[in-house]
Amino acid sequence: MGKCILIASGKGGVGKSSISAALGRSLADSGHRVCIVDMDIGLRGQDAFLGLEDRIVFDSHDVQSGLCNLQSALMDVNRSGKLFLLAAPQFSRVKELEPNDFRDMVQELLEQFDFVIIDCPAGIERGLRGTLKAPIHEILIVCTPDSLCIRDAERVISVVDKKSLPRPRLIVNRLIPGLIEKGEMYSARICADTLDIQLVGEIPDDLNVYRAQLNHLSIMDIDCPARDAIARISRRICGEQLTLPGFGKRRPWYRRMWDFMLESTVKEVKRIDR
Repeated sequence: MGKCILIASGKGGVGKSSISAALGRSLADSGHRVCIVDMDIGLRGQDAFLGLEDRIVFDSHDVQSGLCNLQSALMDVNRSGKLFLLAAPQFSRVKELEPNDFRDMVQELLEQFDFVIIDCPAGIERGLRGTLKAPIHEILIVCTPDSLCIRDAERVISVVDKKSLPRPRLIVNRLIPGLIEKGEMYSARICADTLDIQLVGEIPDDLNVYRAQLNHLSIMDIDCPARDAIARISRRICGEQLTLPGFGKRRPWYRRMWDFMLESTVKEVKRIDR
């Protein structure tokens, strides 16, 4: 029996889907059989992240409605037999999701795969709630280090807690070490402490992520800090005890004071003409 991982976020645009795709690829590269289930009904994106835009024939709604069986809807991402995608319907609506059918679908996938990764739609509405009947073993919440995203993540946690599901763990994305050192951005540890959940991963802001998307590549094919961070998260999910890097950990006060004294106290202010 495999392990079902649900990946959610309180707001959109935090990198949840790209992390889901990269995490699935990292686990597959480690030798595990992985299926990514795209549940962003009507706005599917995993097919684009995984380079399958022109190969999708059937989706989860087709399985639910009896148009095809589950095996016909599964797409082998790189034809290696390790990473598969069950695409979301592009022209359906969330209200057409039948939670009980979805639960049975995930249960069947767990009998075939080591990991089933559910990429949930952002927010706390029906798209998320409809997936919570599935046999979920772990919940990962993705947020960025800002107050708005943390507040929205709190709402997701409250919804999950009411369902008596496993306590979520946190992935903090787009960390900028320099801003954290200056006290302008929350550290991943502060985000986790604020939400009162365990921190499982921290991902630095990395331009290579956007470059990979522009070139229809997986970030796991590019040697960069974001890829290394995803690889560490996948290893922790598999049970390894790895120390978190602590991006932007603030230096001792006397070091910060020394840097301040070395900086020029007079700054030129340039007018920006609009």
